[in-house]
Amino acid sequence: MWKYGINPPKDAPILTDQDPPTVDAGDENPERGNWTNKTEYMLSLTGYAIGLGNIWRFPYLTYKHGGGAFVIAYFIILVLFGIPLYFLESAIGQFSSQGPVNVWRAVPLLQGVGVGMNFASGLISIYYNVIVSYGLFYLFASFQSPLPWATCQSWSDECCSDTPLVYCNISGAFAANWTQENRTCAPSDKMRLQAQSPSEQYWDRVALQRSSGIEETGPIVWHLALCLLLSSTVTALVLIKGIKSSGKVMYFTSLFPYVALVILLIRGMTLEGARDGIHFFIGAQTNLTKLMEAELWKDAAAQTTFSLGIACGGLVTLASYGKFHNNMFIDSVAICFVNHATSILAGFAIFSVLGHMSHSYQVPIGEVVKDGFGLAFIVYAEALTKLPISSLWSILFFFMLFTVGLDTQFANIEVVSTTIFDAFPKYKRAYISVGCSIINFLLGLPLVTTAGIYWVTLMDDFISTWVILILAVMEIISFCYIYDLNRLIEDIEMMLGKKSFWFWLWWRACWFVISPCILLGILAWSLKSSEPHNYGGVKLSAWAVALGWCLPALALIWIPIIAVYKLSRAEGNLWKRLKSTCSPSEDWCPFLDIHRGERYSKERCQKKREQKAADHEQMPMPVFSGL
Repeated sequence: MWKYGINPPKDAPILTDQDPPTVDAGDENPERGNWTNKTEYMLSLTGYAIGLGNIWRFPYLTYKHGGGAFVIAYFIILVLFGIPLYFLESAIGQFSSQGPVNVWRAVPLLQGVGVGMNFASGLISIYYNVIVSYGLFYLFASFQSPLPWATCQSWSDECCSDTPLVYCNISGAFAANWTQENRTCAPSDKMRLQAQSPSEQYWDRVALQRSSGIEETGPIVWHLALCLLLSSTVTALVLIKGIKSSGKVMYFTSLFPYVALVILLIRGMTLEGARDGIHFFIGAQTNLTKLMEAELWKDAAAQTTFSLGIACGGLVTLASYGKFHNNMFIDSVAICFVNHATSILAGFAIFSVLGHMSHSYQVPIGEVVKDGFGLAFIVYAEALTKLPISSLWSILFFFMLFTVGLDTQFANIEVVSTTIFDAFPKYKRAYISVGCSIINFLLGLPLVTTAGIYWVTLMDDFISTWVILILAVMEIISFCYIYDLNRLIEDIEMMLGKKSFWFWLWWRACWFVISPCILLGILAWSLKSSEPHNYGGVKLSAWAVALGWCLPALALIWIPIIAVYKLSRAEGNLWKRLKSTCSPSEDWCPFLDIHRGERYSKERCQKKREQKAADHEQMPMPVFSGL
């Protein structure tokens, strides 16, 4: 009977999806809404976690850091750091059924961290939407046969070459008529001319129409602007009913990338030279001594943080729509391992094709591997031209990029719209979602000018690195040190039921010691090893870098501002105010009365208010009260 309103005993069974609903046959929480079913929730978490970084960032890092050595570190970091923080964010979101701002009722003094997460997620969504539009443009271009970047055409210049130009140094003289078919030249004598491939020039001169620098803004690139408009429109339509509409779309957008990756992997493994690519990815190049290098662990931890979407507000937002007794622990472990396994699957699919490209050009695979945009839009795009029916494989690959990017973009916009909806519940969600998408499109227009790629690089460098790490440090310190770890565990047990001492021993160690130390280590290393900001060898101007520093300030400035505001609104001397604002507010509790139990009952809250008022009356006057 307890599921219908009577407080449950400590050993009560946990509700499952098969149990009768708590309120009615619809949502458990009619005011905010819940996921239609567990499948849509899990697919949404998967779609948010699996991003473009899994496809074009992880494979490069694995190659860079000794193959299997990086994979070992990647999974160790997942256990020590990734899963604990994912579990933490899912728990506080599900417990309160609130977005990333309102969950900070637990520690009102630091509510600015939640506001900062919103600003960070909003800024990321602006340039992420532009990256999605890149994939959309290449998707439309793929419907041509042959692919437009397969050969040098009218848009190319004299530096464009359809094949790598290789010269042979014979007795100090270059034999210009040497070709790849002539295998008599020793590898040590081979010299490659610094020519640009058609795919590289297509990316710079057609897709981006890139200017010479960030100061040369130039006009809007209209084909990218139209793709940006289409991406924003799709996002608005999918989120028009919030999770009720986005959950249905996830059946396709979350599952299709796996179908595409498997197809690309099978096709890639049938190509000549694929085995060499796999060996470079995770086989023959494995160097376990790399595990002794600090940079490997830093990159593994950073990739885990950004890939899982930690400290961006997305996990809290998605979990806030879950049912109160949902087992978010199992969900967290499952999604984290799925995310990392997907990264490895993407690495095999990418490097099998790159191995074939390396074999075709008779050059070391290290000379064709690039990171980020270069891997997806230049190297892999060029590799696709070497396959039979290249247009088909190109459509499959870039449509996969489009859907992967959309899934993450859905969550980024949902973070902002959920925060607005929680603050103004009388507004219709459709208006909020559409309004956020329109603003996102308008703010993205400067990023699709001829200097747009420089702005995308600038925003990515300053927002998606140490800003997220600072927010993550503040989050784990707030809930595990200030809010109190024992109180957090009691809250989680209200949802999951009682757990053993040994179960919590591991999570206490992670939340209290291991995870904060890892976070602080990554943050210190990131600040120490900051490199000059540039794109394609073009160094960004000093004024642009100065403007870039304003972006993280825009997200982090809210932490001290709101802290000062909260302290000024509290009563008593400084110590009393600090103590009051570091204690949970009266509004911090499960959203529905039937889930509050004795710990958060109205009677107990009333007693706490009366005790607080009594303490205030007995409090001595401040020494400087007359000033």
